[in-house]
Amino acid sequence: MSVSHETCLLDQVLELIINEKPPNSNSLFLNEDSEKPHHSEKDLHWLRRAMQKRVSGAKNRMCSITRNSIKAFLRRNTFVLFTVAAVAVGIVLGFALRPHNLSAREIKYFSFPGELLMRMLQMLVLPLIVSSLVTGISSLDSKASGKMGVRAIVYYMLTTFIAVFIGIVMVIIIRPGKGNRDSPVSSSGSIESVQAADAFLDLIRNMFPPNLVEACFKQYKTLYKKTVFTKNITVMVNANASINATESSSVGNFSTVLQTIQETVEETVPVAGSSNGVNALGLVVFSMCFGLVIGNMKQQGQALREFFDCLNDAIMRLVAIIIWYAPIGILFLIAGKIVEMKDLAQVGGQLGMYTMCVIIGLLIHGLFVLPLLFFLVTRRNPYTFIGGLLQALITALGTSSSSATLPITFRCLEENNHVDKRVTRFVLPVGATINMDGTALYEAVAAIFIAQVNGMDLNFGQILTISITATAASIGAAGIPQAGLVTMVIVLTSVGLPTEDITLIIAVDWFLDRLRTTTNVLGDSLGAGIVEHLSRQELQNQDVEIGNSVIEENEKPYQLICQENDSIKHRNSETTM
Repeated sequence: MSVSHETCLLDQVLELIINEKPPNSNSLFLNEDSEKPHHSEKDLHWLRRAMQKRVSGAKNRMCSITRNSIKAFLRRNTFVLFTVAAVAVGIVLGFALRPHNLSAREIKYFSFPGELLMRMLQMLVLPLIVSSLVTGISSLDSKASGKMGVRAIVYYMLTTFIAVFIGIVMVIIIRPGKGNRDSPVSSSGSIESVQAADAFLDLIRNMFPPNLVEACFKQYKTLYKKTVFTKNITVMVNANASINATESSSVGNFSTVLQTIQETVEETVPVAGSSNGVNALGLVVFSMCFGLVIGNMKQQGQALREFFDCLNDAIMRLVAIIIWYAPIGILFLIAGKIVEMKDLAQVGGQLGMYTMCVIIGLLIHGLFVLPLLFFLVTRRNPYTFIGGLLQALITALGTSSSSATLPITFRCLEENNHVDKRVTRFVLPVGATINMDGTALYEAVAAIFIAQVNGMDLNFGQILTISITATAASIGAAGIPQAGLVTMVIVLTSVGLPTEDITLIIAVDWFLDRLRTTTNVLGDSLGAGIVEHLSRQELQNQDVEIGNSVIEENEKPYQLICQENDSIKHRNSETTM
């Protein structure tokens, strides 16, 4: 009877919603359950009132979109709106100034506000990487940080391989290198030859810098030095025709057959060198190890934990100030680059098809593959998550540097998307250093494009070599503008392609560099959300342990680690008393 009564209620609710008719006794289920008509009418009356109340509440909410609510929305999204407007104004201003043919000096002066933004953001990158990694890892136990690190590395490698695969498929399908060969673009800088083996050894060397202070502004780089030396070579000289083979092989005549001559040999020898730029990989490795050690020191590492935690908080407060200058800097960065562009007629033919190929590949990876992976793991709407990252993505588009965007990425993930600080402090600095999905895709497309331009048909083994080399080279690509051009030499050398043909793609590299940097930042941010979802059990267990051992005076969503440790220290001192 109870099942019949519930079915009756559901049937009447559906009739109310669809037909807006009052309940009647014609229902089959009401006839079957006619023993309890009063209860049914009372329940339906209550449901009708509840539904009317909800509908009226929805109408009131729709009518309550007043001037105050619009002001509140604008206040919450002021920076996003300013940044989007800056990009639009920068594009319009850049194309408006192109007919004036500004000189190189005038363009340099015009781009000065954008250069200031780059310098401000780069100023914060070094202390932010060190403090966030040390604080994040020291706040986790070694087991939790190990699991989180494995998940992050697996995500990085998986997405990078997917990006390379997408790039290879797109360039093979579109074939942008077919047709008449474009003339190479003249380049002021020379392209240095780099051996793949030396490049990977440099990557490992940079992981362990001998001088931490020097690692803040220099990286190890193998240079090549040509040495000329002479060496003695012994050659066999033909004997006289009258001497037969038996006589020529005798001991007495042996000195007349062999002669020693000197030959001048030129050899290229790898020597130790350096290049300007922060050795982010070495600082990341040191900070991770340092954070693990501090975390295992318990109370002895309390002072260092407090120091790095306060340093991280201070840097984020500086970011909150600098972030308001970002729209102005982005405006002049984009406008300056558009003014600096050479003749737009160059971006045609093969180069135009190559540009479209890279853009389509980046769009597929950034708007479909990464969000699908995020949804499959977290079962959350990925585009709502991406909406909270809009500030960081536009900044990446303007600055063309994932490292320079790192401070704003922190702010977006922690404040807009509410990702746990213990995850962002660990995942983001590592991701900004080694996770370069867009760069890997771009390098794979560019290598096969150059092969197509030269009429070379690559076999499966060479394509596999390109995919592996592009993945590894993207890890070594520094998070600075146009670093992909440097690592591109490694990919080309691995399959014997001419490195001088990089000049074919320089004309559009400034634009594609911004798009692939945006993809890199998007991949890092979605990875932080995925790692947080997979690590929620470890984070909850740690919260329970802290809750059991610490008496919290004030509940905060993100309690500073120094405050937690202060509580532990205070409780221990009370116990010893």
